[in-house]
Amino acid sequence: MNPEPHPDLNRLDQALTELQAGRLDTRQFVALARDQPALLAQLPPRYAEVLHGLLDRLESSALFDAESCSFSQRDLTDSMRLWLQKATSLLQA
Repeated sequence: MNPEPHPDLNRLDQALTELQAGRLDTRQFVALARDQPALLAQLPPRYAEVLHGLLDRLESSALFDAESCSFSQRDLTDSMRLWLQKATSLLQA
């Protein structure tokens, strides 16, 4: 078992924390998360599909007031956190 978290996952986790705290713009987070070809190559293809779906909805939610569209930004960031946890578990197994 690899005790060290994947550096790209660490970067995304930190960026997500900054996004949730309001210190990072949604567009910046989405750009960072989309620019992870090495990370996604290490994960099953389904992880990329789920990630891109979350990012698409997160981007859409940023176009509207925080909770006024059909995608709750809080729910999406919580789902993103869950995706990160599952990806971390898979890579550390």
